[in-house]
Order: sequence, then C-alpha cells, then structure tokens
Amino acid sequence: MKTEKIFSAGIDIGTSTTKMVVSSFLLKNVAGITHVPRIEIIEKTVLHQSPIIRTPFINKDIIDMKKIEEFISQQYQLAQIAPSDIATGAIIITGESATKENASEVVHTIADGAGHFLVATAGPDLEGIIAAKGAGTLQQSKNTSKVIANIDIGGGTANIAVMQFGEVIGTCTLHVGGRLIEFKDGKIQSISPPLMRLMERWANPLAVGDAAEDIRVTHCIEEMVQTLAMILHGQCRDEKHPLLLGHLPNWHKPVDAIVFTGGVASCIYENECTQRQYDDIGEKLAKMLQQHEQLQSFLWLQPEETARATVTGAGTQTTEISGATIQVDAQVLPLKNVPVFNCHIDPLTDFNSTVKTAVERANDLFSIEDNRSPFALYFSELPYLSFQDVHALCQAILLHLATRCSKDIPIIIVIQSDYAKIIGQTIQAINATVPIICIDQIKVETGDYIDIGEVLPSGVVPVVVKTLAFHSK
Repeated sequence: MKTEKIFSAGIDIGTSTTKMVVSSFLLKNVAGITHVPRIEIIEKTVLHQSPIIRTPFINKDIIDMKKIEEFISQQYQLAQIAPSDIATGAIIITGESATKENASEVVHTIADGAGHFLVATAGPDLEGIIAAKGAGTLQQSKNTSKVIANIDIGGGTANIAVMQFGEVIGTCTLHVGGRLIEFKDGKIQSISPPLMRLMERWANPLAVGDAAEDIRVTHCIEEMVQTLAMILHGQCRDEKHPLLLGHLPNWHKPVDAIVFTGGVASCIYENECTQRQYDDIGEKLAKMLQQHEQLQSFLWLQPEETARATVTGAGTQTTEISGATIQVDAQVLPLKNVPVFNCHIDPLTDFNSTVKTAVERANDLFSIEDNRSPFALYFSELPYLSFQDVHALCQAILLHLATRCSKDIPIIIVIQSDYAKIIGQTIQAINATVPIICIDQIKVETGDYIDIGEVLPSGVVPVVVKTLAFHSK
C-alpha cells in the first residue's frame, strides 16, 4: 500500500511551563503481499515546536484555562494545521499542576476542543514513562542489558521510570522540583506543602519571608537530592516519607544508569539555568544533583530531549496502531476514556465462567452506582483456539455483555494477538444487532484507559493507552 499521513499533537501543562508540539506520522503496511496486513508508523516528523511559556494561573490553586486555549490556538496557526486535522496525540497535565482545583476540567476541556482526537492524560507514573519515551531513553534501553532510570524533574515533581530491554519495569514519583521554593526580592515567597511537611521534623523550619540565601534552603535541597539518591539505590522503605508521591519504588533490579530530563535537566546538561528567569531553587537543585556522591556511582547517560521530553513523548510516543485484522462499528468511534479489565483465559477453565467473573468484577470496578459505563475486556494471552473454541468464547461474551450493550455502550474487546477479526465477525454472526469494537495487537493491563480513534483509510485505528489518575497534594 502507499503511505498514509496523519497528524499528532502533544501538549504538556506543567508546574512551571506549558509547551506544545505538532507532528506528522507516516503509516505503511510492512507485511508482504501474501501476509496478514501489519500497519506500522514508519516515520515521525516534528513539524512545529512551541516556545516554552510560563504556565498561567488565575491564583495559586486555579489554572488559567482561557490563556492556555489561546496559546494552543496560536500554535496551530503557526504550524499551519487545523485542530480538526489532528488524528491522535495527548494532552498531559504534570507535576503540581495536576493537583490544582480545576486540573481535571482543564485537561478534558482542552482535549475536547484542541483537536479532532486528542486525549486527556494525567498521573505521575504515566508522566515518567512519557518523558522517558520522549527523551529516547526507552529506545536506548532496548540496546543494552543495563537497568536505566529516567528521572524527569520539573517544577514540582521528579517522575522516575526504570527500564530494561525496552520495557518499563518500575516507576516512582517524588516531590522534588525546581519550584518547590520560590523567591521574590531576595526573600522566600512560597514553600510547597510537601516541603512544609518535610520540615515538620526540623527544630527550626523555614518560613515565607525568610531570606532567599538562608542556609536552610540549601538543607532542603540536600534532603531532596538525598531522598532521590536513596530511592534510586533501593534504600528508602518509608511509605509515609513526606517527599513520596504515591507508591514506593516497584522495580526489583538494581539501577545501573541514570538520565535526567525536564526543566532542571536543562541546567544539568545544557547550562540553561532558570533561577534568574523563574526565581526559584532550580539552579541550585541541578548543581547539587551533579555533585552528589551517591548519584555519581551511577553511569550518567545523555538524553535526546531535556525540557521538552514530556511534550515530545506526548506528541510522538503515545499513539499505537491497532492490527489491520479488526472488526469495528465505525458509528461508535471515536471512544475516549474506556477503562480496561484483563480477562485471563485459562485453557482448563470453561469460557463462560471466566467471562462471567471478569464482567462482574469490571462492573463493580467501573460502574458508578447504577450507571453502567463502557469498559474493555482485554484478552492478553489467548491459547490456540479452534473454531469451536472461538464460537464458545463469543457466546460467553454475548451472554454476559449483550444485555448491558447499547449504542453508547458497545462491546469492546482488546486482544494482544491476531484474533480480533475472527472474534468480531463471529459475535456479529451470532447477533448482528450489537455494536462491537474488537481490536488487536495492543498491549494493556487492568487500570489502564484507552482512547480509540476513527478508522483510518488503511483500515486501522489509532489507540492511546493511558492512565487518568489525578494525584492530590
């Protein structure tokens, strides 16, 4: 087949800065003429990178949505791309911005208005993974057995994603960032709540109005860097640590190498220091990271992107392409924010009881009171299925999902292997009236959300796998 071009956008609303990238993807069938079609993204080109602007706030708790929408509109004009031309991409709200009162409203409103199929994402684990992809670290890890930690440090958080052989093996997020203490006219103007909690352990904590050059500011930064070093060395087991955001590190192999990304990384690798521009602790934090003895024990690797790692990842690395052997009811697409439940098929257990249990558990997880909402059943490791097996599985799916099905709630099946077409067609042969989305060659897990775009001319659909966990202060 000829190549097919689609456009993607990435928008990152961070604690300190907001930025945007517009890209084009080239799709092509990379399978031979006699093989099952396999459509892949063969080329990604960044068409436009916005300037990095200061994230606008109405006050310390409310993001200025109008100003962000004006900025996005201006960037589309500069890129000479209409929002309606955007087939995929992501808007991600990161760091302390994700804790603001209107964070969820901002990210969903902008996603709905800023592109034909632009998805809303949040959550510190996802931020770290997207930054690692945008920086090229995940790709870099495919070529080595070394365990690499990508540490994305912005204004409010350090999002750590640990990877080996091109797979993410763990994540962790810390309240470590360049804007956790801000200055004005040589005095402390603000101290973030996590640092206030950290200093509760001190006999004499810092306060707003203290001098910017107070030695205790340095002590704060030292504690941040020491906590990061202990996390990377597997030495922190305090679930209640004031600088921990969410869970403890969940990787089980020692880290060999580290890569820094985010605004603070610009100071580390490029000497683009931001203290004069932003009047905060970013520059001192970068210097201390470079000089810290425990961090020097790791191999330091260079990222492809620093300050733009997350937005580049959001705009170029979040989209997957489904298999071409799919069965979809085009009228119900696009679908956004569909939660996923993994239905593990055991060859020794009958399909009916397995699907019944999965549907009941998914209903309990995702339905709010009596309002049923769509969810996707994910079949990760299907055994070899005979025709009779396929028929039995489809009957079980219909038995437990058809009654809750409507135009607003189609049956949504995601399969890791190439069974989508045969399962989708068999379901439609048994019951032609149910709307069905059956896609394959996508890897997800329980707790993920997926957005499924409209069918492209090549017969595939763009799919974005994400999380929607807005964290709190």
